[in-house]
Amino acid sequence: MSILVTGGAGFIGGNFVLDWCSLSDELLINLDKLTYAGNLDTLATLKGRDNHVFVQGDIGDKTLLAKLLKEYKPRAVINFAAESHVDRSIHGPSDFIETNIVGTFNLLEAVRAYWNDLSGSDKQEFRFLHVSTDEVYGTLGETDEPFSEVTPYEPNSPYSASKAASDHLVRAWHHTYGLPVLTTNCSNNYGPYHFPEKLIPLVILNALAGKPLPIYGDGQQIRDWLFVKDHCAAIRRVLEAGRLGETYNVGGWNEKTNLDVVNGICALLDELKPRADGRSYAEQITYVTDRPGHDRRYAIDARKIERELGWKPLETFETGIRKTVQWYLDNQEWVQNITSGSYREWTAKQYGA
Repeated sequence: MSILVTGGAGFIGGNFVLDWCSLSDELLINLDKLTYAGNLDTLATLKGRDNHVFVQGDIGDKTLLAKLLKEYKPRAVINFAAESHVDRSIHGPSDFIETNIVGTFNLLEAVRAYWNDLSGSDKQEFRFLHVSTDEVYGTLGETDEPFSEVTPYEPNSPYSASKAASDHLVRAWHHTYGLPVLTTNCSNNYGPYHFPEKLIPLVILNALAGKPLPIYGDGQQIRDWLFVKDHCAAIRRVLEAGRLGETYNVGGWNEKTNLDVVNGICALLDELKPRADGRSYAEQITYVTDRPGHDRRYAIDARKIERELGWKPLETFETGIRKTVQWYLDNQEWVQNITSGSYREWTAKQYGA
């Protein structure tokens, strides 16, 4: 018995792999291209483990996919592999089209060929689980109801459009070819091993370095925040008991403005790692020009997954963000290894030196 995970050296995928290998002896084959956000340091504790095999490769490589599927005969494929940063998609959308759309197509075709050759219970029990985002639904007004699984798709960035396309491909491969698929659409994740281009790790690291804390526009954009370990538990539950062809929205029930999030991080750092001059990290907050097409509000209605599968998040935002800040304080070596010259060039380009 084994499972194949794609994108398992990234943020969410890496956390899933770590949790899976700590909870199960089942073999996990981890396929990751190791782009800028893929980091083997995240998987360092798995070195020498018999239940983890890492393979560097691309989900667009049909020959490699066929080889891995034939060799390891997984009972499930979980697809985390994606380009995932809105800002990067604005500057360079082609990578997002190639990985999120063409890559997902190639993965689906390889999995379909593999699944067609299975028989009996192996074929009946096989699952393809596609991990996606709430950004495919577009944006909400201040008083709008949260996104549900039947909310129409209205993506507003190259990133969300590419993920929406991948979701549609997964759905089509189920309805056209019968492939046994499951899809999850999650809200904004945060937690350990998060690449520091995203809001929460960026603010933590910039604060500690004495740099400005960039806030887009007025900082009143609202996101629903989901602790990454809760998300991983939801994915395991959907894989175990989700209904074929169904979508499950996964959220944290934690709507916060970006400015509230940043102020909360500053307060925690004031407590856990005070500035040498005794002043608050909040003094480093700086407002920068809003990005194009910036969605105003995301919110997830996660009642379906709770009702059908019994999952709900364990962490509140207050407990999860404290764990996250403490993790970054305790793991500065991981931070130093990941914040390479290319990352510094990116942040200078995006937010100004």
